Amino acid sequence: MSGRILGPALAAVLAASALASLLAGEIWLRPAEVLKAFAAGNPSLATLIVLDIRLPRLLLGMLIGAALGLSGAALQGLLRNPLAEPGLLGVSAGASLGAVIAIYYGLARLAPLASPALGLLGGLVTAGLALGLGRRGGTLALILAGAAVSAIAGACVSLALNLAPNPYAAYEITTWLMGSLADRSWDHVALAAPFIVVGGALLLAAGRALDGLALGEAQAESLGIDVRGARLLILVGTAMSVGAGAAVAGAIGFVGLVAPHLVRPFVGHSPRRALIPAAAAGAAIVTLADIATRLIRVGPEIKLGAVTSLVGAPFFLWLVLHLRRTAP
Repeated sequence: MSGRILGPALAAVLAASALASLLAGEIWLRPAEVLKAFAAGNPSLATLIVLDIRLPRLLLGMLIGAALGLSGAALQGLLRNPLAEPGLLGVSAGASLGAVIAIYYGLARLAPLASPALGLLGGLVTAGLALGLGRRGGTLALILAGAAVSAIAGACVSLALNLAPNPYAAYEITTWLMGSLADRSWDHVALAAPFIVVGGALLLAAGRALDGLALGEAQAESLGIDVRGARLLILVGTAMSVGAGAAVAGAIGFVGLVAPHLVRPFVGHSPRRALIPAAAAGAAIVTLADIATRLIRVGPEIKLGAVTSLVGAPFFLWLVLHLRRTAP
């Protein structure tokens, strides 16, 4: 596949996966029923299923997947590290911690959006801590700061599980941590979408800087690129977009790592050209994985995070082995 047909191919995959997402579920719908659901004044069970259940789930999954793919491509360009992904900055861990706090103290029972709201706050706080700790030490300091913040957030989540007041709270926390789009509504879309859109715009605005950074920080500065400003732009964009996604759907791993690598062979060596294709690939991956959670029946519905991990972990292993073979 050449870079010229990559865009149409990704658009076709996205369209097909979106249609399949509206059709698949406990109650399978025909394409004609889905089309009628969008017609005004057509109250029916199919309309309720499509507009109130599957459509917000689809849009949220595509937004989250696009945020993960876009931020993964931006971070790999910024850090010049093919193994970089959004979880590196502790955003997902911080969002999970915020949601766990809401569940642990019973806030989620008092207000349905308490978990995603605190999750979003947690993601932004951890990203801010990582940025503050690593801003003067360059790329390596940023990576180490993100790893430290992520480890602290993960330890707090483990402590909450250990001290859960009852088995039901522990179950709710564990379920949230596995990531899922089930039972998500338009309220969740309204909460996450503005942050994902604004964060994505910030990441796209750093495209020119990413091309310069591919040559190294010193060379980028000689080209007149504000390296510190570009780093801030990418980190804030990642915190907003990925944090919002993790806040409403839990931790969804490996998408930010896999999506950029799927499209990079077709866009050359320009990090900027990989941004939008990686976002489209991420949206398709999450949508297809969410369909898989509805089709695989081995008891309770398999969580989205488990599906992406089952697919992403072997890819990660292959990538490590490939890098080892090609390293000088």
